[in-house]
Amino acid sequence: MGARAALAVLLLLLAGCTDRLGHGPALAEAAGWKWRIVTAGRFDLATASRAGAPGEMLTVFLEGDGLAYVTRSQPAQDPTPTEPLGLRLALAHQGSGPLAWLGRPCQYTLPSRGRGCDQAFWTSRRYAPEVVTSLGSALDTLKAAAGAQDMLLVGYSGGGALAALLAAGRQDVVGLVTVAANLDLAGWTADGGLAPLTGSLDPALAAAPRLGLVPQWHFTGAEDRVTGTGALLGFMQRLPVGAPAQLIELPGFDHACCWARDWNSLMAPALNALPHRQSAAKMENSHV
Repeated sequence: MGARAALAVLLLLLAGCTDRLGHGPALAEAAGWKWRIVTAGRFDLATASRAGAPGEMLTVFLEGDGLAYVTRSQPAQDPTPTEPLGLRLALAHQGSGPLAWLGRPCQYTLPSRGRGCDQAFWTSRRYAPEVVTSLGSALDTLKAAAGAQDMLLVGYSGGGALAALLAAGRQDVVGLVTVAANLDLAGWTADGGLAPLTGSLDPALAAAPRLGLVPQWHFTGAEDRVTGTGALLGFMQRLPVGAPAQLIELPGFDHACCWARDWNSLMAPALNALPHRQSAAKMENSHV
């Protein structure tokens, strides 16, 4: 490749990166959500939030892996998603109460807020203990800002794996929803001919045995060739007997389509089944 051609490719990559960095904030701000970067342990994490009445359940959406690789073997220089589907789900959500979205390490933060960013944290160590700890710290920040007592965690794709790991280690998660998630890492990588995610926690081993009491809904697309139903089976098999968990495979859905379009109809049964805490103001008014 000549020097001019190489320069042209570099400029195109930089332009694409700039577009990706601005896409998430633009979507959030257009919907009236507050966008901010929070310090959370090892990383600085992008967040977006919509206020609700204090005391109501906080619903938090965790973003997917984003642009982890540009080819099957070449890691991306910046994992910011080309299309943030986790954020799209959050913005489509019509449930009551406060809402928040949480990005993954190094998404929307490079280069100026790239503290702790190493390619391993969006490749082999994308579900590492350090990542779980950082996201947990961000959840504490979002929960305090919302004035919430309980949380519903919703994770898209790799965000679902992290949502399960987080739910297994907390006492304030009253429900877990995953969408097109890879909850059985060993099975997923083996079936897809992928390299093992060395250094990552496997939700099937580290989370499933500890999630016997948390109501769960795990959505998967019958046409999904990225994760698919097989990426959940090992997790479902390791849940304690009697765990309130549903695996829901949807015909016509793949890894991207059509989750945001049909989100509220899909979520209605889960929202109706979850305990809803009244806000302090509503409780106060009920005694007047």
